[in-house]
Amino acid sequence: MATVGAKSRKAAERRAEVRGPSAIATFIFVVLVGAAVGLAIWLDGRGVSDTLILWIVILLSLIATYILLALRVANQWEKAVVLRLGKFRGLRGPGMFWFVPIVDSVPMWIDHRVVVTPFNAEKTLTKDAVPTDVDAVLFWMVWDAQKAALEVEDYRTAIAWAAQTALREVIGQKTLADILVGRATMDAELQKIIDERTTPWGVTVQSVEIRDVVIPQDLEAAMSRQAQAERERQARVILGESEKQIAASFAEASEAYVNNPTALHLRAMNMLFESLKERGAAIIVPSSAVDTMNLGALSGLVSTAEKAQQG
Repeated sequence: MATVGAKSRKAAERRAEVRGPSAIATFIFVVLVGAAVGLAIWLDGRGVSDTLILWIVILLSLIATYILLALRVANQWEKAVVLRLGKFRGLRGPGMFWFVPIVDSVPMWIDHRVVVTPFNAEKTLTKDAVPTDVDAVLFWMVWDAQKAALEVEDYRTAIAWAAQTALREVIGQKTLADILVGRATMDAELQKIIDERTTPWGVTVQSVEIRDVVIPQDLEAAMSRQAQAERERQARVILGESEKQIAASFAEASEAYVNNPTALHLRAMNMLFESLKERGAAIIVPSSAVDTMNLGALSGLVSTAEKAQQG
């Protein structure tokens, strides 16, 4: 609201500002006035009558004044709106142009360059009743200077207000999650809505970009905790999937050993041997496993081998 209000005041100041004579018109005026004074002095020295000199000076002064008031210059990027006795006469520019003083007037200069207008929506409720502040930037340009001058009082302020109301409407139709993750979609919707409203004014919207989305701090902290909990849940799910894969591998291995007890004995003996290789290691094996896999003989062989190495 404050941003749009400030821009309205600036627009009013621009409308109240009257563009003075152009530099080239001022230069011609000074030259003609100087020429009139010099010519009067020269004619006076030649003995010409004072009445004739006066008329010559008046004529040159009137010509200089007309050029000063009637000659204007429009920049390459702008058009001048000319009114004759209050009625639309036409557009002039870019470059130098003439108009009739007193009868004609130039109340407005239309800029055809791309204009950047920042706008925002403060404390606007989303579809899920969350107060949100959204800052955005609007890129637009005037494509029809006549409509921009005649169809709306102040097209700059009107565009700013149209953009802000469109932003509030779009925010009210979306949830906070949609706003946070769907900025591109929101930009496209805003561009379409604002362009439909400003086309009758001779203005086209090139693009709309969301700059920032601000939510309450307590809600931001809650969303952070929710995201952390979601990451922990995903980690637990991944761990459970890993355990499931390991269990499936063990089940597949057990199927390979179920009908081949010799391979199972060899695998068990290999595991026991790998355990006993570590110096100072101790392992407890059930007596039933020792009898089943004939591990007693293996343990004796290992002990004999260790004594032989020590001796």
